[in-house]
Amino acid sequence: MFNRELSEKCDELNPWNSRCEAISNKGLGRKYTTNDGRIIGKVIPDKLKSSWYFTDQFASEIIYHNRILRHKCRTFDPTSASAYYLPFYAGLAVGKYLWSDNYTSVHRDYHSVKLLRWVQKQVYFKRSKGWDHFIMLGRISWDFRRSKDNDWGSSFIYMPAMHNITRLLIERNPWDYFDIGVPYPTGFHPKNESELTQWQDFARTRVRKTLFSFAGATRGTIKNDFRGLLLDQCKDSGNRCKIVDCGGNRCVNGSSAILETFLESDFCLQPRGDSFTRRSIFDCMIAGSIPVFFWHRSAYYQYEWFLPSEPESYSVYIDRRDVINGTSIRGVLEKFSKNEVRKMRDKVIEYVPKFVYADSRDGLGSSTQDAFDVAIDGVLKRFKAHRNMWDTKDENTTIRKLLK
Repeated sequence: MFNRELSEKCDELNPWNSRCEAISNKGLGRKYTTNDGRIIGKVIPDKLKSSWYFTDQFASEIIYHNRILRHKCRTFDPTSASAYYLPFYAGLAVGKYLWSDNYTSVHRDYHSVKLLRWVQKQVYFKRSKGWDHFIMLGRISWDFRRSKDNDWGSSFIYMPAMHNITRLLIERNPWDYFDIGVPYPTGFHPKNESELTQWQDFARTRVRKTLFSFAGATRGTIKNDFRGLLLDQCKDSGNRCKIVDCGGNRCVNGSSAILETFLESDFCLQPRGDSFTRRSIFDCMIAGSIPVFFWHRSAYYQYEWFLPSEPESYSVYIDRRDVINGTSIRGVLEKFSKNEVRKMRDKVIEYVPKFVYADSRDGLGSSTQDAFDVAIDGVLKRFKAHRNMWDTKDENTTIRKLLK
């Protein structure tokens, strides 16, 4: 009921523009066409252009819902279920109320309160107290963690009924066991393993003319904005660094300039965005560019199920405080040999399947998991562990084990 209402009123979900295009095509958004001003044009091989969309970074709720509806393990018999999914577009629901003083905390919590009131009456929720329930939240964790009425966002995660429910999010709270970070949706949605492999080969064989790149914009309202330091270093590096100015809305939902820049760069700078993560991390890696991080919370503490266990195998970390104190980013990156760069790029490209959401009800195929498959398998394994560890005689001991 909630999702249908939100979807049908997609023109009202944002104070500036319609969200209807963003939630179209089962969450993938509008396909690129030859009429688009930001067309990928010569950047992408012709046979792969149909796999690219203007996908919104906050569309995960719709993408996951539609894939779960068609999942091979879906059952209509709740007594046989291993997991219970809550198909609620909480991000869409709160998004409408984030940007105006005309709305109160009551508005921002309205849909969440109604949903949980219904959920708490369900026999399977009562049985497990939510330990075998999960939900996809299409915004960052902090948008659902309002602690005071006048603060930002919804208080959804802090509502008592949510305490034991596993949450898939594009940015997690690293210290909350129930938050699981999953990749931001990008514009690339291969229909099968063949298209994926073609893209990996394309990214692997690209001639990369630039040492490093940065796609972003400064935040004029932020004192000593770190992005400004990166832009200055990039400008000082001449043709060794390329900048994509994302001021205004020039980089919303991807653009050919960003993709082309990442395809031409060995490394891509990934400072924190408005929060610790940014979609650009995955745009960068899908293009086979090696991410350079300045905060551990931008990736290493976020996407454990999706990234290699050894951060140095696919990325570079430069502490932001070192950059502030004068460390040259160019100097650090130039110390890597061509062979070291090749190995890191190969590792990034190897993991591309785990970063993409396939445009297919069956994912990429039986032998390759995409980001959705990895997330759902991880949830099912987690719930199996819950069942194996659960001791009704000593519930608190079991909870302590799980939260270690």
